[in-house]
Amino acid sequence: MPSEDPSMESPFAYEGLDRVIHERARLGILTSLATRKKGVSFGDLKQLCNLTDGNLNRHLKVLEEEKMVQVIKTTAGNRPQTICRITPAGRARFMEYLTTLEKVVKDAAALMEGKSTPEGLKALLPQKS
Repeated sequence: MPSEDPSMESPFAYEGLDRVIHERARLGILTSLATRKKGVSFGDLKQLCNLTDGNLNRHLKVLEEEKMVQVIKTTAGNRPQTICRITPAGRARFMEYLTTLEKVVKDAAALMEGKSTPEGLKALLPQKS
């Protein structure tokens, strides 16, 4: 008979691991932007995340389509300048992702160290001899 708690049926599904964020480059971009409220210049973001112009631009487009970042093109003096910022919705979605990622790490550490196991998992795990 299925458990009434869906998390006990698939405890390692981790639905909150957002595929848009989970890509390494986008995770780095969002981490960089989440720590800087005023935003980051395209050049600085490129350096922080060790990405090429084209690669950064492609990942920013994905995040912009998801309404997670805002890309603002202006001029400073006579030079074009691109500033990237995380949106409030992007910040909330990123925080949800981090909460789930933290749960993954805690679950894995607890299981590997043989610490407490949720009741629903005990039947799924190999028994120690």
